[in-house]
Amino acid sequence: MACCLTLAFITAGAQQAANTFTLGDSVFLLNGKPFQVISGEIHYPRVPREAWRQRLQMAKAMGLNTIGTYVFWNVHEPEKDKFSFSGNDDIAAFVKMAQEEGLWVILRPSPYVCAEWEFGGYPYWLQNEKGLIVRSKEKQYLAEYKKYILELGRQLAPLQVNKGGNILMIQVENEYGSYGSDKEYLAINRDMFIEAGFDGMLYTCDPAKDIAKGTLPGLLPAVNGVMNPATIESIIRQHHNGKGPFIVAEWYPAWFDWWGEPHHTVSAEKYAAELDTLLAAGMSVNMYMFHGGTTRGFMNGANCYDTSFYEPQTSSYDYDAPLNEAGNATHKFQLFRSVIQKYTAAPLPAVPPAKKTIAIPEIILKQAVSLFKNLPQPVNATSPLSFEKLGQAYGYVLYRTTVKNAAAGMLAVNGLRDYALVFVNGKKQGVLDRMKKQDSLWLKLDPGTQTIDILVENMGRINFGPNLLKNEKGIVGNVLLNGKELLNWEMFSLPMSAIDNITYGNAANGQPVFRKAEFNLSETGDTYLDMSQWGKGCAWINGHHLGRYWEIGPQQTLYVPAEWLKKGKNELVVFEMLKPSVDKLNALEKPVLDKLKK
Repeated sequence: MACCLTLAFITAGAQQAANTFTLGDSVFLLNGKPFQVISGEIHYPRVPREAWRQRLQMAKAMGLNTIGTYVFWNVHEPEKDKFSFSGNDDIAAFVKMAQEEGLWVILRPSPYVCAEWEFGGYPYWLQNEKGLIVRSKEKQYLAEYKKYILELGRQLAPLQVNKGGNILMIQVENEYGSYGSDKEYLAINRDMFIEAGFDGMLYTCDPAKDIAKGTLPGLLPAVNGVMNPATIESIIRQHHNGKGPFIVAEWYPAWFDWWGEPHHTVSAEKYAAELDTLLAAGMSVNMYMFHGGTTRGFMNGANCYDTSFYEPQTSSYDYDAPLNEAGNATHKFQLFRSVIQKYTAAPLPAVPPAKKTIAIPEIILKQAVSLFKNLPQPVNATSPLSFEKLGQAYGYVLYRTTVKNAAAGMLAVNGLRDYALVFVNGKKQGVLDRMKKQDSLWLKLDPGTQTIDILVENMGRINFGPNLLKNEKGIVGNVLLNGKELLNWEMFSLPMSAIDNITYGNAANGQPVFRKAEFNLSETGDTYLDMSQWGKGCAWINGHHLGRYWEIGPQQTLYVPAEWLKKGKNELVVFEMLKPSVDKLNALEKPVLDKLKK
């Protein structure tokens, strides 16, 4: 059985002294003493900044001594050369807060992160650089990547353990062996990290079957998704000169969800037993996820394999994790805590009480206006332009053209990315859906001039799979009517990045609609908007984008953090695509994440 390990940590607020974190033959050494990493993943963009500390305290209460987090390039450089490290994007503040709470950090800048995140963390604008190829030695990619990693180094390199901070390990690339095998490319990654000031412990991580392709001499190889201690030890020894330490960089106690498929849950008892086995054998562990949180806005990704086409993920990233979407302890949390206590010398902190939740009775969204009444100035082009060519990252684009005396027939959209509503003269004709491989429909057209509108939603750029390089959004091909190409398009960019300039009335006209309500609260608490009677869209509370909803499920509620509600007047805005006449909803004390409607 592994020995009990005590976490020695610098007192928060004091002048931080440098520590050492090194490799022993079979264990990590913190200041020369054996140290078993017991880590769990939290992603700072998936948690409101106001709630970071509570989540970190819950990690400490479960017995974790370390927090793992990806770093998201498209969060920190949303537009080329425009960096963001403030507010919820202030990753340095997150790392420092972890140190204040007595937690070490595993940093995963990568720069590709996967993570069920838009484009795997890559900024959309990389696709506008002609010839640029991500995850390669292509010169433009390396130039943009280098600018980013140097900026990241300015933010985070001073927080490494050898400089008095709490960052123990820094991950180079991310499961690269699942994607390629170019060791020269990996070496370039390593050298960039070092140039950026990341001179502490660098490591790689890969699934067992791909680890040979993803490792680099001199870097610790970590393995993902392996449960058996003997197998873990054998794999790492094989690729690390016969030595350890032995770490599972991603140990999966659950899984994520995507639209139209059942909610994923696993046995808490089964995984508590597996955790016990790993820790008893002296393995270090980073559980993915300890707390998933919420993928707010339009930042969810999608899987796209050769065999399963296109699978956009839900906004809820609950993950059936030990700490649920709202940050409360689950049965799995309590079981894991009991296991971890066996391998920790000091008593664990008491588990904080569950957060307050509230229900909100019926809210009527009386103010309403058609999307078509709130269009910006269009961009004109002969053929449809993608989101990228329009300089738009996320949201929607309305494509509009006119036909004159055209015969009824089949409308075909080649290269639909990803979901569309089709209108003729403002009247809805049908839906196109990449998930269902629906890219055409029959149009009934009257004599004279007819206006055809195609409202396209970016449902999330692919974050994993062989189609990572095919990630433009909107209409990326042409549009045909009865086999003839339609030309001369107007394109209206609708990124939905700001909703405070919408002019409301009280009619929707059967078109996609913005609805707004103000409601009063006498108390605040976490709550869940029940969107089960609505169709498809997204919602904002007091200006905060809560994410997407879609009636097909399995997610039927949108989590509203207490931190974003106010006593007194609150504002709710909903953008609804499919059911413009629905104008009521309420909020529940518990989420609904497991209800499919097909």
